[in-house]
Amino acid sequence: MSNIPVELKYAKTHEWARGNDDGSVTVGISDNAQDQLGDMVFIELPEVGQTVAVNEACAVVESVKAASDVYAPVGGEILEVNEALTDSPETVNQDAYGEGWLFRLQPADPAEMEALMGGEAYELFLASEAH
Repeated sequence: MSNIPVELKYAKTHEWARGNDDGSVTVGISDNAQDQLGDMVFIELPEVGQTVAVNEACAVVESVKAASDVYAPVGGEILEVNEALTDSPETVNQDAYGEGWLFRLQPADPAEMEALMGGEAYELFLASEAH
């Protein structure tokens, strides 16, 4: 029915989080979020080395329709940002769960990942928001 990867975790603010083998977490916005926003024209990424709290606004995605804050689904230190998005913000529209990732962080509290929704729960959350 949908293209929501079930192995990812999701925040109610429409960010996804992927736990990596090294303990870091890769973060992006959901396909649903990019679809609602429309064509991306600019993405402001956090600074590498910056520490963010869970649910803190730490990036901005701007589309032809609106600018929207991106919130950290888990708190921690920013390890890497997807520099390619500076020149090609539309990558988020084309591949939200792959090449369109926004940043990678080292979580301060890995248990925060457990508080996020799984893919099926996120799908139900989207369905409940649609009504």
